[in-house]
Amino acid sequence: MSKEVQTIGVLTSGGDAPGMNAAIRAVVREGIARGKTVKGICKGYTGLLAEEIIDMNTRSVSNILQRGGTILQTARCPEFLTEEGQKRAAEICRKHGIDGVVVIGGDGSFRGAQKLAAQGINTIGIPGTIDLDIACTDYTIGFDTAVNTAMEAIDKIRDTASSHQRCSIIEVMGRHAGYIALWCGLANGAEQILIPEKYGYDEQKIIDDIIANRKRGKKHYIIVNAESVGDTLAMAKRFEEATGMETRATILGYMQRGGSPTCKDRVYALTMGAMAVDLLCAGRSNRLVAYKNGSFVDFDIDEALAMTKDISDYQFNVGVNMTV
Repeated sequence: MSKEVQTIGVLTSGGDAPGMNAAIRAVVREGIARGKTVKGICKGYTGLLAEEIIDMNTRSVSNILQRGGTILQTARCPEFLTEEGQKRAAEICRKHGIDGVVVIGGDGSFRGAQKLAAQGINTIGIPGTIDLDIACTDYTIGFDTAVNTAMEAIDKIRDTASSHQRCSIIEVMGRHAGYIALWCGLANGAEQILIPEKYGYDEQKIIDDIIANRKRGKKHYIIVNAESVGDTLAMAKRFEEATGMETRATILGYMQRGGSPTCKDRVYALTMGAMAVDLLCAGRSNRLVAYKNGSFVDFDIDEALAMTKDISDYQFNVGVNMTV
């Protein structure tokens, strides 16, 4: 058990996610309510090393719940991967009186938090990533907004695909995790869901299915493709040549990161932010806030980073069976 902190720093790191601002708001206001000083660290670990540190009060986080992105901005920081960078970051925290840091981000951000904790700075992580790929938690801030943004876009693409009797391949984000693709594939009734965890790279099987569906009179064919599964543009060209069906590729890209967060992302982010402050006030460190089995809980970061996560076989098979 570490000593209870008096000054809390909060930063966002890695890719931005809708709901991060709600988490920042909760950290600031819960911290102040608990009698703590709160400082914002701009641009993640890069800003920490550059001493881009600002004082925050309740007004600093007014009118931000509905905003996407992060008011503290974010960046990736290769220098912080080094032991020298980690030691300097801890020294800067002490220089500014920061004895506890809340890190909002993904697994890379938590590895940074882990290193900061090893340097004697109390750290608590909050999972903020649209990828839903943090193994210890059933939910990550930003996923709900991102998946709904993608779902709505695919609904619109389906309309025009049906009108023109096209095959449409829609690429969604997710890096090495296929959760956005899986959820959109299910929600949008896609004929194929291509995710890195399950894709067998058998294009001929897909080509045969496109041809068979066309013979049955189906007016469109929707494929949802996770960004790490092949080249979407090249895939569309190959499928059109092999099937004779006009095929279009759409890469949704960074639109999935932006936009006003959903109610779920706001409420979960607020709850996780408040819990992070409560853990620091209890003298805890090197912990990660999570949502598991219907409850908000916390894990040791070392333990959390050692966990693995995979796509549910049952849920994936539901998607397969729905295309029959």
